[in-house]
Amino acid sequence: MSSGRGSALLQLTLWRFREFIREPEALFWVFAFPILLALALGIAFKNRGPATVRVAVEEGGRSTDVQEMLESAPEIEAVILPPQIADDQLRKGRVALVVRPGEPLEYVYDSTRTEGNAARLVVHNAIQEAAGRRDVWEVRDRRIREPGSRYIDFLIPGLIGMNIMGTGMWGVGYGIVKHRTDKLLKRLLASPARRSQYMLSHMLSRLVFLVFEVTAVLAFGHYAFGVPVRGTLAAVAVVSFLGAMTFAGMGLLVASRARTVEGVSGLMNLVMVPMWVFSGIFFAYSNFPEAIHPFILALPLTALNDALRGVILDGASLSSQVGLLAIVSGWGVVGFTVALKIFRWE
Repeated sequence: MSSGRGSALLQLTLWRFREFIREPEALFWVFAFPILLALALGIAFKNRGPATVRVAVEEGGRSTDVQEMLESAPEIEAVILPPQIADDQLRKGRVALVVRPGEPLEYVYDSTRTEGNAARLVVHNAIQEAAGRRDVWEVRDRRIREPGSRYIDFLIPGLIGMNIMGTGMWGVGYGIVKHRTDKLLKRLLASPARRSQYMLSHMLSRLVFLVFEVTAVLAFGHYAFGVPVRGTLAAVAVVSFLGAMTFAGMGLLVASRARTVEGVSGLMNLVMVPMWVFSGIFFAYSNFPEAIHPFILALPLTALNDALRGVILDGASLSSQVGLLAIVSGWGVVGFTVALKIFRWE
């Protein structure tokens, strides 16, 4: 009996594997999309010098003198514009700040934007230096460009985590609902296969692709941009495995009762979009208010991304990541357990 059950699980897993590789769109999102995204963002942020601050000076009065003072700083691009156009450019984000000549000078900027606050500091410093101010302390800049501390180094583990989440949930959730709408689940109901075997087959088929998708993104980041892998490959594999099983379990849960593709798509977006925003894929979640940090830290993708960055960039051991891996695994166990209880064939 146990041999028959094992054979059923194997056949279901192979069925799901063959079904997946026959979908060109799925292969694109699993393999090509994260690499193309890493390439685009890596090029955009590779070897960038200091950002140029674009500033508008309102026309009239001493606008020409102000423009000359600002452009004495190499990081400032100053243009003279009529007041209405200058305000319009600021509103559309095409300039970071507007300077109104007068006694005193007036800075107009959006204090809720990082670019506006940075522009205010740079502009004020340039004007004061042009007026003859001398710095009391001598300083020098040391710009960090070593592998491991750049934006692309931060990005690659986040893309791996995003890909593990996306392919885990979409690959499992969408596949189950498609089988349900195509009446394939109704046929399996009359077969010896148990629902636990069917659900495990979706999770196990993910492991085959997990090796290739993680390896592809890591290898691309390393050879194209010099992203270091300071931890052991075994540690990366364990963290990725737990992440894949967790999001496959969550995909099962989301698809357990959904009857239509539209329905499961909405549910998956409801689950995934908050993690896309909060879990530190493209920027650190420390940018959000501290009051919501406990919520962010409890998300499985946040824990997965932190564990991946710890292992890949810092060379951390698995034992040092136990707390993060416990959060990831806990979501997976709860997702699969609840899905097993509420799953319906029809």
